[in-house]
Amino acid sequence: MQTNIKNTSLFDFHGKPSFLKALPLSLQHVLAMIAGVITPPIIIAGVVGSTPQEKLLLIQIAVLASGVCTLFHLYGVWKFGARLPAIFGVGFAYVPTLIAVGAQYGIGGILGAQLVGGITMMVVGYFIQYIRHLFPPVVAGTVVLVIGLSLYDIAVRYMAGSGNVNAPNFGDPMNWVVGLVTLLTVLFASQFGKGVVKLAAIIVGILVGYSLALALGMVNFDPILNASWVAVPEFMPFELEFHTGAIISMVVICVINSVQTIGDLSATSVGGMNRELKTSELTGGLLGNGLTTVLSSFFGALPTSTFSQNVGIVAMTKVISRYVLAIAGVFMVLAGLSPKFGAVMTTIPYPVLGGATITVFGMITMTGIQLLIKDELSARNMTIVGLSLALSLGIAQVPAAIAQLPEGLISVIGGAPIVVAAITAFVLNIVLPKHSLADEQKERENIAKADAEASAKHYAQASGNAE
Repeated sequence: MQTNIKNTSLFDFHGKPSFLKALPLSLQHVLAMIAGVITPPIIIAGVVGSTPQEKLLLIQIAVLASGVCTLFHLYGVWKFGARLPAIFGVGFAYVPTLIAVGAQYGIGGILGAQLVGGITMMVVGYFIQYIRHLFPPVVAGTVVLVIGLSLYDIAVRYMAGSGNVNAPNFGDPMNWVVGLVTLLTVLFASQFGKGVVKLAAIIVGILVGYSLALALGMVNFDPILNASWVAVPEFMPFELEFHTGAIISMVVICVINSVQTIGDLSATSVGGMNRELKTSELTGGLLGNGLTTVLSSFFGALPTSTFSQNVGIVAMTKVISRYVLAIAGVFMVLAGLSPKFGAVMTTIPYPVLGGATITVFGMITMTGIQLLIKDELSARNMTIVGLSLALSLGIAQVPAAIAQLPEGLISVIGGAPIVVAAITAFVLNIVLPKHSLADEQKERENIAKADAEASAKHYAQASGNAE
C-alpha cells in the first residue's frame, strides 16, 4: 500500500511548507531587496531629468520586473532560468555605467544599449559551458568576497540614516539607536531563537526596528497616500536609441555582471545547498538573465542581476525551498502592479534596513571565503585573491587616483570594486603558471636539495684546500 508523503521541508528546493510558515521567510527576502530595487531607478530618474510621472513609472516597472525575473529563474523555461533558490531583479552593479550613459544619451540611450547588453549576456551564457574552466573557485570566490566587502559601506550609511552622506540628519544618534536595536534583535533571534523565529531573524529585526522608528516619528506614510492602487505596465514607454559609446559601455558591464552572476550562483549552491554549481544551472542563469534584461528594455525596466543580499540570506538560513522564494516573487509582482502596495515597503526607514542587512552582507563575505577554500590556497591563488582585493578596494577608496584616465575607462573600472576585482582575478588566473601546493612543495624541496648539494660541495672544496 503506497502513501504519498508531501515534501514540506524548508531545506529542500522542491519542498513546499505551509503558507504561514513560508510567509515570514519570504517577506524577509522582499524586505532585503526592496531598497536595492527602487534605488537604481530613483538615481537614474534624477540623472536623465525624468518627470515625476516617469520616475514613478521607472520605480514601478523595476519592482514588477524583479518579481517576474525571480519567478522565471525559479521555474525556468526550456534552457532559460537558473532553477536555483536565488532572487533576481534590477541591480546596483549597473548603476555607475547607467549614470554615465544616461547623462549623455538619456533614458532612451540606456534602454537601447541595454538591449544589446542583454544579447551579449545570452552569448556568454551559451558559451559558458566551453569557458567555465576560466572561472574556477579562486575567481568566483574573489568576486563574491569583494561583493560582500563592497556592500558594508551601504549598510553603515543606511544605519546612519540614508544612502546619501549629505542627507539631513545623516549620522543622527537616533538613527544609530534604531539601527543597532534592529541589528541586536537580528543577532538575538538568529542565535537564541527557535523554529521560524530563528529562520526569520531578519524580518523579526525589521519588525522590532520599524516599531521603534514608528514610535520615534521616523516613518513617513506620504508614499502610501500618494500612490495609486493599480498600474498596468506599458509597452515601449520610452523610445529606444542606439549609440556606439553607450553600447560599448553597457556590453562591458554586462560581461562583468555575468562574472558576478557566476559568483552569486556559486555562493547560492555552495552556501545554501552544500554543493558545487552545475553547468546547466550556470548556463540557464546567464541565458535567463540576458533574456530578462532584453525584455526589460522594452518596458522601461533597467537591467537585471542576482541580488547578493538575498544570497546571504540563503547562506545564513539554509532555507532553499523554491516555494518560499516564489512567494517573494509574487509579492514583488503584486507590488509592481499596485504601487500603493509597494509603497508600504518603501516606508521602512534606512536605519532599520541597515541594521537588518549588515549581517547578511557579512554572510556574503564568508560565502566568498568558503568558495576560496574549496580551491587550494597556494601562493599562486593567494596572489590572485590578494592583488584583486588590493586593486579593487584600493581604487574604490581613492577614486581620485584614476581621475585622469580616459573617461570611458573610468566609467568601466571606477564605478564599482567588483569590476576591477573580476578583471584582475580573471586575467591573473589565465597568465599565472598553474602551480599547486604539491608543485610548490616539490619546488621548495628541490631548492633545499640544491642548497644542500652546494653546501656539501663547498665543504668538500674547503676540506681539500685545508689538506
